[in-house]
Amino acid sequence: MSRRWGPRYRWLLLLSVMVGTMASAMSSTIVNVAIPDMSRHFALGQDRAQWVSSGFMVAMTVSMLTTPWLLSRFGYRATYVGTMALLLLGGVAGGLAPQYAVVLIARVAEGLAAGVVQPIPAIIMLRAFEPREQGRAGGVFGMGVVLAPALGPSIGGLLVDWFGWRSIFFMVVPFCLLSIALAYTFVPTSAPGGAAADRAAHRLDWRGLLLAAGGTLCLLNGLVALHGSPGVQAAGLLGTAVAALGVFLWWQRRAPATGRTPLMNLALFTHRTYAMGSIVAFIYGIALFGSTYLLPVYMQYALHLPASHAGTILLPAGLVLAVTIGVAGRLVHRVPTRVLVSTGLVLLAASFALMPTVGLASPLWLLVAWAILGRIGLGCILSSLNIGAMRPLPKDLIPQAASAINFLRMLGGAAGVSLCAIVLEWRLAAHGDSLAATQTSAGRLLAFEESFLMLAAICALAVLASWQLRERPEAAGTGQ
Repeated sequence: MSRRWGPRYRWLLLLSVMVGTMASAMSSTIVNVAIPDMSRHFALGQDRAQWVSSGFMVAMTVSMLTTPWLLSRFGYRATYVGTMALLLLGGVAGGLAPQYAVVLIARVAEGLAAGVVQPIPAIIMLRAFEPREQGRAGGVFGMGVVLAPALGPSIGGLLVDWFGWRSIFFMVVPFCLLSIALAYTFVPTSAPGGAAADRAAHRLDWRGLLLAAGGTLCLLNGLVALHGSPGVQAAGLLGTAVAALGVFLWWQRRAPATGRTPLMNLALFTHRTYAMGSIVAFIYGIALFGSTYLLPVYMQYALHLPASHAGTILLPAGLVLAVTIGVAGRLVHRVPTRVLVSTGLVLLAASFALMPTVGLASPLWLLVAWAILGRIGLGCILSSLNIGAMRPLPKDLIPQAASAINFLRMLGGAAGVSLCAIVLEWRLAAHGDSLAATQTSAGRLLAFEESFLMLAAICALAVLASWQLRERPEAAGTGQ
């Protein structure tokens, strides 16, 4: 394909996977705009409604670990087309779902597809592009991917107001169809590195996968059980999650000695830069995905804005994020990773800390300004964290490295959505209010303010790890 399309081929390949990643990114966030309407339609409480987001996150988190195995066994094209077909099926099923259980199943299917496709662009950027071009490629890719979720809530909010919550599930359909067509034209059939896909390759580490899935489910259910359930139940679930993590790590360390390929290569974390990057990815994942859940709920339940307004208010921030990623992508090889990531985390923390200044009488531009501030910070992080953390690694470790760091980011995200939902419910109860009430009380505003301040504190904690992203010159050369 390189001979056929010439030097532009790597950009055409990046465009092809970018469309699919846009679809998966849109499916991960756009449903949040419809949660209030969906909750009313199915008569759901906040604890059940948040599983529309959490179920997606759990499936997405766990399936990321399977990407290296799928690419090795089936190659780029078959893996990519399969995930897009599953995402398409999930969108159609969710839009036609007669019951809430069907919506959850559809969201899990979408999450499985989105998780597999997420690490693929990073693998392509670090393999198909020269080190001097990786920042530019990451910027171009990030701008495109961010535009979808930036525009998605605005369009989705209008669709919810005009046609109901079901219509938003169908937004991924055209993206999936286009991505499948592009895949058959530009995505190679080979496995990473240009080798032929090996259908007789090692078996998938099912034990590790089941341990990861079980531990993640217990973690999220344990967080939910912390509020409104007996303490013994919450302690049991969280204890099981910790035990599953311990057994998972033991199994991943033991698997190579038995001739099996582990789901997660623990040798990756002996590289200091990658280890610190993984810690940052986990912590900022909590804040990032927690806020994508909290902001639309805040605007609709606390400020009483319609769904279309909630999406439109976030549009300028999304556009600024796309531009920031493009600009920051060009700085990746000029500014140290720790500086870009730390700056981004400080700005993100500041945007959360300033949210309590917004009230019912505040002008909407104030909310827009704080959202833009946070998205500028997010743009600095997204364009530099993955590339900066993985650049020192040997190229044969890149597929597993991309899978593992995305897994940790999404694990944090899955926990973040549940954490925000539970903390919000807890603080609402503490202030004698609930989201079922039609009027916004001072207690409700205070509950949201405390939830935003929690996110600000989490971002501040991530800064401590981000400053350790020091890439040693001798290590950097091994990845190139």
